[in-house]
Amino acid sequence: MADIADQVPDPRRRVFLISATRSGFAMAFALPQQARAADKAGAAENSALPFEPTIWYEMDRDGIVTVNIIRAEMGQHVGTALARIVADELELDWDSVRLRYVDTDPKWGTMVTGGSWSVWQSFPYLSQAGAAGRMALIAEGANLLRVGEASCTARNSRVSGAGQSISYADIVRRGQLARSYTADELKAMPIKAAAERRLIGWPTAAIDIPGKTTGAARYGLDAQVPGMVYARPKLPPTRTGCRVSAIDDSAARSIPGYLKSLVLEDPSGTVPGWVVVCADSFFAASRAADRVQVTWTSSPAAAVSEADLQARGLKLVSDATGGSLVVEDAGVDAAFNTAKSTLERDYTTATVLHFQLEPLNALAFLKDGRWEIHTGNQWQSLILPTLAQALGVPEAQVLMRSYLIGGGFGRRLNGDYAVPAALAAQALGRPVKLVWTRADDVRFDSPRSPSVQRLRMAFGADGQVTGMQHHASAGWPTQVMVPAFMPKGKNGAPYDPFAISGADHWYTVGAQRVRAISNDLANNTFRPGWLRSVGPGWTNWALESFMDEAARAAGMDPLAFRLRLLAGNGKNGIGGAVRQAQVLQRAADKAGWGSKMPAGTGLGLATSFGQERDMPTWCACVARVRVERSSGVVKVEKLTVVVDAGTIVHPDGALAQVEGASLWGLSMALFEGTEFVKGQVRDTNLNTYTPLRMRDVPPMDIEFIASTLPPTGLGEPATTVVGPAIGNALFAAVGVRLRHLPMRPADVLAALKQG
Repeated sequence: MADIADQVPDPRRRVFLISATRSGFAMAFALPQQARAADKAGAAENSALPFEPTIWYEMDRDGIVTVNIIRAEMGQHVGTALARIVADELELDWDSVRLRYVDTDPKWGTMVTGGSWSVWQSFPYLSQAGAAGRMALIAEGANLLRVGEASCTARNSRVSGAGQSISYADIVRRGQLARSYTADELKAMPIKAAAERRLIGWPTAAIDIPGKTTGAARYGLDAQVPGMVYARPKLPPTRTGCRVSAIDDSAARSIPGYLKSLVLEDPSGTVPGWVVVCADSFFAASRAADRVQVTWTSSPAAAVSEADLQARGLKLVSDATGGSLVVEDAGVDAAFNTAKSTLERDYTTATVLHFQLEPLNALAFLKDGRWEIHTGNQWQSLILPTLAQALGVPEAQVLMRSYLIGGGFGRRLNGDYAVPAALAAQALGRPVKLVWTRADDVRFDSPRSPSVQRLRMAFGADGQVTGMQHHASAGWPTQVMVPAFMPKGKNGAPYDPFAISGADHWYTVGAQRVRAISNDLANNTFRPGWLRSVGPGWTNWALESFMDEAARAAGMDPLAFRLRLLAGNGKNGIGGAVRQAQVLQRAADKAGWGSKMPAGTGLGLATSFGQERDMPTWCACVARVRVERSSGVVKVEKLTVVVDAGTIVHPDGALAQVEGASLWGLSMALFEGTEFVKGQVRDTNLNTYTPLRMRDVPPMDIEFIASTLPPTGLGEPATTVVGPAIGNALFAAVGVRLRHLPMRPADVLAALKQG
């Protein structure tokens, strides 16, 4: 496989990318000559070519603007948010805006939708792209109106000046739109002041709602081409190390429409030991797959249990010599050696599955010498080199066409499901539509790894915190799928940033050590994946539970303890911990922190900066819970969540993101989780895997702090604060502390019995 570092630039890097040359490092932004010369009288119209001031949008002769979206739409209305950025700077009539989800042409640069990056990364270059187009339209509009450019303004898809106006559509039809900008000019491109925005931050309906409502929207499951066959995978006992020893399809041959069972040969190593069962309908392929008998040779992973994974994590955490030192301040050991008192606690989380609504699927076929893959995907740039390696072709001969996704949540960052579809199509010589059943999907999931963490705190003679340590072990998705993205710690050892981020918190705790340890047994048993916040889902569970325990050990109120540790820590130009303290205090005030609670009821709080220090989304949650002592049932009565994410581009989408994230955090706190048994997850459907149900959804009070600072991410941060807030509220209600997620009634009862 080609070097990932060469293929996929680091998506965490703040880049302004319009188009990158394949042969060098130059970046260009062109305003190509779209309009043709008018006739001598100036009345004839130009050619039918649209106005394309950048690769990010085009405007047709009717003034309709189509914004090119490189992010995956999976229910979060990302297209509307990104189009809003362009439309505001371009001064568009919002009704004239359309969306286009693009294919994997290299001109788009890195294509990835995850990490809550989409709006944060896109805001600068889409704003500048819109501003450039507006300037070009004003200049040509002034020319057509025969007035001074300085006297003209743009508003609602019109240019006005000196008592006259002209529509954008007329400018495209009649004007000479030709202008180019250097990369330096674009970087200096002035964009609007926040007070001048007329679309960003104002309520609007998402553009894609009508299509999703009427059924016109196209998802991966809808993709079809003439002559295609359907297929269902026959999965081996373990994710890695399997080989097919024998196959017997005699019982499947009686199924009408059954065609063939293929043993895949995969040079990329993505799907070892796979069999794909093909038929002329999915119904036939599914029935036939149930009858095909396959004998495999397996790997030691077939004997691994959840307890084994947790035990391995605990052993790794206990070995002080292993792992990568993400944070290593001077004086950590001295702080603990001289401490008046210390506190140490271990926290664990279970394996969590995605269970996205739309099961995995991919359609693959060869067309005009190029392989086309039709599917929904969150990280096209990651899977393209793997597809090329699997098919034995140059990457330029693989194209992925984007579809809407019926729920991604990080599962479709790993595009492994496209590989068997492509291999089956190559082997069969026909287009193949590979579809997973729900159980297949879950068995082939890239789950969020179980985790084991140990936290320690040192207190000085005056009760001040003088040192802190956070050690975390889990399966590392980045190590397994894209190791080139792993930075090196202070000791030179690489680490997965998505398995430890959040532990490098903003509290002032004296000398600090943060250590990340890869759970090799997890990595070899399954393919760890990203799942809505990944590492911070477990790091913040441990951190914010521990902060409550530390507050009580220090004899302080949990809110006051946190605020003291956040005071004065302004380590960057966007507010540092001051903004985190503000959302924490606001959430506490709104929830009535400190008020007397009924018996068996308590308030708990937690806070976070999201997950990445260079794009912090400050978030705080106060959970009100009531505990039934007889059953151990924890009832969440209310969630109060306050978020500071800078500029809110699409308010309705932002609210939906925080609502969804909060409820998933609640689900993983009380209901959701599975375990490995003999190398496979125990739960393969929603009859035994029990995420949050509608009856358990509490009232939610969600507030966004008004801000004109740059926007940051909203899809994930709230997932990280709800779990520890509930755990802390549970302690406040009945005095028992649980340190494992999920916190199920049996665990609560056992803790109550222990006193």
